[in-house]
Amino acid sequence: MKSDRVKKGLERVPNRALLYATGVTKGGMKKPFIGIANSYTNLVPGHVDMRPLAEAITHGIFAGGGQAFEFGLPAICDGIAMGHLGMHYSLPSRELIADCVESVAQAHALDGLVLLTACDKITPGMLMAAGRLDIPTIVVTAGPMYSGRHNMIRRSLVRDTFEALASHRSGKITAQELECLEMESCPGAGACQVLYTANTMACLTEAMGLSLPGCGTALAVSAKKKRLAFESGEKAVELVKRNVTARKILNANAIYNAIVMDNALGGSTNTVLHIPAIAHAAGVDIKLDLFDEVSKKTPHITNLRPGGEFFMEDFDWAGGVQAALHVLKNRIKANPSVSGKNIKALAAAGKIIDHDVIRPLNKPFHKEGGMAILKGNLAPNGCVVKQSAVSPKCMKFKGKAVVFESEEAAMKAIMARKIRSGMVIVVRYEGPKGGPGMREMLSPTAAIAGMGLGESVALITDGRFSGGTRGACIGHISPEAAEGGPIAIIKDGDIIEIDIHKRKIDLKLSRDQINLRLAQWRPRKPKISTGWLARYQKLVSSANTGAILRD
Repeated sequence: MKSDRVKKGLERVPNRALLYATGVTKGGMKKPFIGIANSYTNLVPGHVDMRPLAEAITHGIFAGGGQAFEFGLPAICDGIAMGHLGMHYSLPSRELIADCVESVAQAHALDGLVLLTACDKITPGMLMAAGRLDIPTIVVTAGPMYSGRHNMIRRSLVRDTFEALASHRSGKITAQELECLEMESCPGAGACQVLYTANTMACLTEAMGLSLPGCGTALAVSAKKKRLAFESGEKAVELVKRNVTARKILNANAIYNAIVMDNALGGSTNTVLHIPAIAHAAGVDIKLDLFDEVSKKTPHITNLRPGGEFFMEDFDWAGGVQAALHVLKNRIKANPSVSGKNIKALAAAGKIIDHDVIRPLNKPFHKEGGMAILKGNLAPNGCVVKQSAVSPKCMKFKGKAVVFESEEAAMKAIMARKIRSGMVIVVRYEGPKGGPGMREMLSPTAAIAGMGLGESVALITDGRFSGGTRGACIGHISPEAAEGGPIAIIKDGDIIEIDIHKRKIDLKLSRDQINLRLAQWRPRKPKISTGWLARYQKLVSSANTGAILRD
């Protein structure tokens, strides 16, 4: 066992003494050491119910014949960090989480890991660590939140708070109604109720075979989730005994299956950052174009919010990820899973309970998958849009640019009702390096939708979007403005043309005009020049490569 290096031999007397000081018995010293990486915090709703899950995992590890050790990790709620300085830290925290898991697992010579996670950057950060460490690993995602209720209507975070804020500003709802929504939209523990980034990553983790069947959608605070947590603890010990290391599952086929599932579900565009970063950590080389290649041949078979009307609870009750795998069984690749069964066998056993929520391939919600990768003279290295959440009217859009140098400036103009139909809002210097940290633009995109401009205005940015964003919102424009990409030289009034069907995004200027402006461009002073973010912006790569830190 890997843990032998801290617990066996005469020279390890001091090491054993310290381990005995934690309460380990002599019998426990002979067992596999299984770490529980627990991102519990009472600051993030997706994580507040993790203590009972960690307890269930611990019982499972001991029942399976292992010795459990729990350690903590940071967690940031994107919704709470949204719209202010805090969002600069969200994407960079992914790297910190990966480093923390790697550090503890290596320093204490753990034989295996159970990764207890939930929200947006925590799950990919933990998966990156699993890929680096290549020790037996299983993931427990804490589960989606139940839908809220107000006036007998189901409610969710983005539509009923972020978008409702703009609806109130435009006079569509009263202050009293807004206050009721504020209180009722998020009824308790769990990741936000629909297919935003947290739940997308949970589903993709199961599709990759790194969680037990059902874990991706089992609701927070449910007994089903606690049972899965216990079983995952048991399974972690089994994986160690069978020497099923992370990379035996987290390989090229697993990454491909994740991209298939992502497109079939219409998941968050943030996965276009996270999946390449996870692949890189696991030694798998993928290109941004793979997302588009898969999208063109993968029908969109669920219609969850933000693009549709179903919730994660509907998806779970309809059969969840395993049912979706059943629909996709001839489009995914054979690969082992932590359950001990091949992912193809799990797909064959999947059952669709509700064909309105999970549709067959011959009756999809859209013929293509949720993602589209656009390229053109405005984004030579690519950009992304969640096409499944774009109105048919906006699949082709042409308008005049109105340029903002930050999210705050754009938000101020939107809330002041200075944005008109036919405009293309350009928010730049918000990329991985320019942000720094590639902030999400949920506040402006939700304001656009809430003010009724969702089908008449487009927004493009070198930043990124929340999984809750809908409409003609195109992010991850690469190269970013801070690296001298063409987005840096757009001027107010320039014509921008977007054609999602043709995968094109262009600034309607001649090549000579673009080259002249690029020659005149000069780098800007970094927005943040001290602390962790200053180091981050020096090392971070472009969005089209997953915004990873360069070695």
